[in-house]
Amino acid sequence: MLILLTFSQGHLDIFTSWDIDTVLKRIDNSHKIWLRCIHFRDRTGIAKIIDHFRLNPSRVNTIFNYSPIEIDSDIEDCFFDRYEILTHLKNWEFEVACGSILVGTNFLITFEITEVKIFSFLTNNLQKRTIDFKKWGIDYLFYLIFQDILNNYHIVFESISRRLDDLEDEVLDNSGDESTYKKIATMRQSTRFGRRNFQRIKSLLTMMNDEDFQWISEPVKTLFHQELVHHVDNLWQEYQALRTWMSELMEIQRDNIASKTSERINRLTILSSIFLPITFIAGVYGMNFKYMPELEQPWAYPIVVSVMVLIVIGSIVYAKQQRWL
Repeated sequence: MLILLTFSQGHLDIFTSWDIDTVLKRIDNSHKIWLRCIHFRDRTGIAKIIDHFRLNPSRVNTIFNYSPIEIDSDIEDCFFDRYEILTHLKNWEFEVACGSILVGTNFLITFEITEVKIFSFLTNNLQKRTIDFKKWGIDYLFYLIFQDILNNYHIVFESISRRLDDLEDEVLDNSGDESTYKKIATMRQSTRFGRRNFQRIKSLLTMMNDEDFQWISEPVKTLFHQELVHHVDNLWQEYQALRTWMSELMEIQRDNIASKTSERINRLTILSSIFLPITFIAGVYGMNFKYMPELEQPWAYPIVVSVMVLIVIGSIVYAKQQRWL
């Protein structure tokens, strides 16, 4: 799906279509536009978009064959960046929305492999507010996108904290099992994409300090540094704290599982030792000797059985007194 947002004189026009030619015909190069390409994996269509905006043809392979590498600054036809955004939690694993962003002089294009709800919310908010793009330029929209991405991480981290609170109760009460450990491990593994995302944002902020970085205007650079640098640092610290919390819970739960396993082994060992004397007695009277006089006595069987029962009862009582059982 293609969504074309055209900004002109404080007015926002939105056009949606699956036909790339129809969308490209509606693009007015004198206006600032945001083109959202959602689930759009047509290589020919991507090539038409790249050609329409007079970008390097190699961008087609870069966009179509997505790979999570760092910011691409080798080609200077536009500013190109990739994103990986943690979204909602599903089955103890965070879903990751990934794609690419291209920023030019009067256009911003997002290729969304999966629809990014943050971008959809921003689209709705843009309909309710008036932005003076003569003053800010299309790079201000790029700033708004990153602002919403960072705000989304507050929601994600709050969701992680709530889940970890519940899991912590299970772990500290020792009421969890191996599935509890797997939940924590799965959640921790899925959050590694957040680390790459923060590193990429930090790389972007570093690049903006370069005087030759032309795709972001000075006013928007100032907004990035005034509004988002501190925001990113706080989120990074919160992210590391959550990862540490997960690691600690995993370690405690691993110890709990090992303790329960050791306790089961101890109980099995004690039960084996209880029945060891009985096994010995059975082995003695199972020998095929001809002269064992008690075998001929009528009282022999009940006495031997009684001795076995007393040994079992005595062993169990002693084990309980020693708190082995």
